[in-house]
Amino acid sequence: MAKQQGSTKERTRIFTHYPKHYKVLMHNDDFTPMDFVVAVLINVFYKRPEEAERLMLQVHEQGIAVVGIYSYDMALSMINKATSLARDAGHPLRITYEPE
Repeated sequence: MAKQQGSTKERTRIFTHYPKHYKVLMHNDDFTPMDFVVAVLINVFYKRPEEAERLMLQVHEQGIAVVGIYSYDMALSMINKATSLARDAGHPLRITYEPE
């Protein structure tokens, strides 16, 4: 007589971890023109003109503003692009990031 083999079920647990998000912060300085900051917000961070102006005024009045929340790679890429544009134009624009 042949032995019957029992069936066993294997449990697999799948853990998904979403990537951490980072806040991109723009800091105020006395040398970068407001229209340049608005242009950076529109062209690098893809903000609408109204929102770019609002963020620029927030940076100017409060000293700092969150301009977006992105994954690490996107945050770093946008910061590098904006900083490069500012340095090429001779402006000391400061943009940083911190974990959300």
